Amino acid sequence: MRTVVHGDVHVHYGQIYVHDELGAPFEGDLAACFTGQRNGLCGAAVPGHLFLITGLHTGDVGFTAEVHETEPPDSGAEDVVEASFHAGGRAVLVTWGGEHWWDLELAPGDYRVRYGGTAMDAGRERDTRLGREPRQDSYLLQFWPAPPAPDAVVRETSAIAAYWHGFARDLPPPPTAEELAQREEARRQAEEAARAKARDERLLREWGGVLPSPPVLALPPGSLRQFAKLDRELVDAALAAGPAVRRALARRVAHLAFARAGLDGVGWIAAGLRALDEGGPLPPPFDDRTAAWDRLLSDPAVPHTLVRTPDGRHDNALQQAMAFPAIFSAVHEDESEALGQALSAARHAYGDDRAELPAEVRAALAELTSRTDRP
Repeated sequence: MRTVVHGDVHVHYGQIYVHDELGAPFEGDLAACFTGQRNGLCGAAVPGHLFLITGLHTGDVGFTAEVHETEPPDSGAEDVVEASFHAGGRAVLVTWGGEHWWDLELAPGDYRVRYGGTAMDAGRERDTRLGREPRQDSYLLQFWPAPPAPDAVVRETSAIAAYWHGFARDLPPPPTAEELAQREEARRQAEEAARAKARDERLLREWGGVLPSPPVLALPPGSLRQFAKLDRELVDAALAAGPAVRRALARRVAHLAFARAGLDGVGWIAAGLRALDEGGPLPPPFDDRTAAWDRLLSDPAVPHTLVRTPDGRHDNALQQAMAFPAIFSAVHEDESEALGQALSAARHAYGDDRAELPAEVRAALAELTSRTDRP
């Protein structure tokens, strides 16, 4: 036998607890701890926790906690109850609010718990023990290894113990396995509904309060999805036309951007656009983006004109630099992203004339679609 706690222990609200660090979450719910029990002094219905009742409301009570190898003899306490407890990790005796705690030194496993109180009615009548006033009630908490078993009232003497036993027995019965399963399913459905609602609200915010068509919604995050927020009908038509048309349209958009920036008349750039149309690899210097950019910015044959950015914050963006990414965008491995990136580059290249772009892209799309419709 080992005595792990002995002396005065401070209680508040007539309560003190045992918590196992690996037990279920403990929320201080008195009813939950005593539901389904016969006794009302040692609540063990929440796994990994014991809710211990004292007669004294506030102040110091005598308290001893012991760990035995086998069932100990009856202590002779006036009120005695038993319950079962499983220790998974470190188990501690802890006062209300966690102000003080004591390690119970329990090895992991199943235990029988005997909780005995003496002079509980005297403690209840005193209510509050101050300073050096004489001790009224005292308690003995004993643990020994034993398989789980129903709780029991071993001896009942005090009126306060009888009150708490009646409280426990009058609680509604614990939920059945079927009821628990129904509650869990209801909880799961509620969480799923909350997630769906949050997802829908997020989408509505993203799309300005009106959702686009399902094909647009199915687009992954990227340039084409972003462009759809500017022109849903155009993106819907491009998605309906199929991947081959989207690829061809990305090339057309690159041409539009380069023409707007005056790049299509530069020899080596025109050669790159021809290769783009043929569907083969881009020729030098386009096979090396760094080299291509260096040549763009250093070639005196390349015009230099300025445009305003779409956000309106800058009016000194180099138009040729805004258009240039379109040729690389058009060869992106995903035809939808190729189109989206090319459209983004074209919007920047068009500057203050960007309102003209959708009509030109629609005309190109109509032409490409009519070709695929021909027998």
